[in-house]
Amino acid sequence: MRSMDRFGIWVLAILSVIQSSFGFYLPGSYPHKYEVGDYLNVKVNSLTSIETEMPFSYYSLPFCKPSEGIKDSAENLGELLMGDRIENSPYRFKMFKNESEIFLCQTDKLSADSFKLLKKRIDEMYQVNPMLDNLPAIRYTKKDGYVLRWTGYPVGIKVHDVYYVFNHLKFKVLVHKYEEAANVARVMGTGDAAEVIPTVGKKDSDVPGYMVVGFEVVPCSFAHNGESTKKLKMYERYTTPIKCDSISVSMSVKEGQSIVFSYEVSFEESDIKWPSRWDAYLKMEGSKVHWFSILNSLMVITFLAGIVLVIFLRTVRRDLTRYEELDKEAQAQMNEELSGWKLVVGDVFRAPSNASLLCVMVGDGVQILGMAVVTILFAALGFMSPASRGTLITGMLFFYMILGIAAGYVSVRLWRTIGCGDHRGWMSVAWKAACFFPGIAFLILTTLNFLLWGSHSTGAIPFSLFVILLLLWFCISVPLTLIGGYFGAKAPHIEFPVRTNQIPREIPAQKYPSWLLVLGAGTLPFGTLFIELFFIMSSIWMGRVYYVFGFLFVVLILLVVVCAEVSLVLTYMHLCVEDYKWWWKSFFASGSVAIYIFIYSINYLVFDLKSLSGPVSATLYLGYSLFMVLAIMLATGTVGFLSSFWFVHYLFSSVKLD
Repeated sequence: MRSMDRFGIWVLAILSVIQSSFGFYLPGSYPHKYEVGDYLNVKVNSLTSIETEMPFSYYSLPFCKPSEGIKDSAENLGELLMGDRIENSPYRFKMFKNESEIFLCQTDKLSADSFKLLKKRIDEMYQVNPMLDNLPAIRYTKKDGYVLRWTGYPVGIKVHDVYYVFNHLKFKVLVHKYEEAANVARVMGTGDAAEVIPTVGKKDSDVPGYMVVGFEVVPCSFAHNGESTKKLKMYERYTTPIKCDSISVSMSVKEGQSIVFSYEVSFEESDIKWPSRWDAYLKMEGSKVHWFSILNSLMVITFLAGIVLVIFLRTVRRDLTRYEELDKEAQAQMNEELSGWKLVVGDVFRAPSNASLLCVMVGDGVQILGMAVVTILFAALGFMSPASRGTLITGMLFFYMILGIAAGYVSVRLWRTIGCGDHRGWMSVAWKAACFFPGIAFLILTTLNFLLWGSHSTGAIPFSLFVILLLLWFCISVPLTLIGGYFGAKAPHIEFPVRTNQIPREIPAQKYPSWLLVLGAGTLPFGTLFIELFFIMSSIWMGRVYYVFGFLFVVLILLVVVCAEVSLVLTYMHLCVEDYKWWWKSFFASGSVAIYIFIYSINYLVFDLKSLSGPVSATLYLGYSLFMVLAIMLATGTVGFLSSFWFVHYLFSSVKLD
């Protein structure tokens, strides 16, 4: 009865996590009350390419600048690492006051360099990313009868070798009446400095106010009369009506020509409540395919992997049961007729080559896997919502550093286990665990950062942030890893159930290369995540909002189970053909999924990012992909190794062979 209760609790827990993937999130800020006539200031993020997500400064192009000067908003560590640069813009509205034909500015005549840069950004399909009250501007387009949602709007468009710029913006702001609860403070949205204003007892608490629950934009290309705008000042009304038609374009750009910018804004009261204002961004096109494909993948992979695992476990269990039922005389006779995995009893726990490297990789894999599980779980529960920019990356860094204790502990304890309890060299192993993966990551990111610096991208990590990351690494992560290593050195090592012979046994010739089986084993784990991988890649490189962390958490758990099953089965197959060198093979049996992910990344580059601009962007893409697959290899390889280690230890401790 108790087991049924526990099963029910687990089912409810899993269902609650999946339910959280329906766009549930903690908003990250309290609603901001705007009274009628209050100014709403639009901010802009870095320009990003729809194909590569490579960010560049908004004001690197000939756009209008705010009269008070360009100011950066407060940014967290995650925003800086993601290349977000939030700046003020000249666009401003008055709450619930519709305005049209608002003149913004007339730029200077385009120089040759400015015109060339503008054409380049249009060719690369760069997007402008305005934001209002922390909401990105959303743009709706129709294609084949379907309504597509996009964040931001393109800089311009090229039609018949002529370049047109979108110089007139039609904004729509959706607002909802402010519903103020007792004893609740008003806090400005994320991205602004927190300004807590107590509302209890204030005389203006009864003044009607509104919350911003939607922000839409329609870009237009309109040819203004340049002569009539020379005497206009910023925010004055244009003399003639402006017809915003998103289908046609008329403002072509040429060298030596100035550009006039204008905008209009309308307010519309909406039934959307403030906690649901992100739903429009989370319901991007393809969500139904996402749901059904993921469920189908989960069921098929679980079914196949479960059958394979049950077959092998039943085979092993039958061997052990039959052996235990024999009397001592029969056991002695059976020992003389041993075959398969029973023949390698004296070599199965022989120390592998490069044992310290294996220990370090397993320790780093535990750290990465733990970071992934905790981060995705927190995101699924709503603590890292899309509304809070940069929190996901910041959380990943925080959890990774804290879990340095686990990396040091596992690395050193495994090192002592392989060395049969020898304490010597544990400090060196702990140091390597603290520097192995971070060192490779630092080398890759530094190389890519030089490329970003050379292309003047805002995605380049500032030198000051490099110093901060180094301090976090050596002042927090490394000491915690060494502390974990100390506890691993003090903990009792795992004793092997059988003795190891002094002379290694010769491995018989194999019909098939063992490493071929190892590389092929990664296909099954890849099958569990390749559909989810498409949505993750689209989120990273196509600027789409990823929010189904509940499903991602379930897929991660399934991936761990499948990696354990695949590695365990392959280890058993190697032992059955008297191949006792299972240590590294068990690691790469599940870790080889990274190879297929990298091949998929190349496929995504060729077919989904067709208009990737130049070798620099391609190099950046491949560099970040290499960094990603390295982390995945360590995490999945660790799962496979630990499951195989447990299986081999259990197998040879269940039967006594002399």
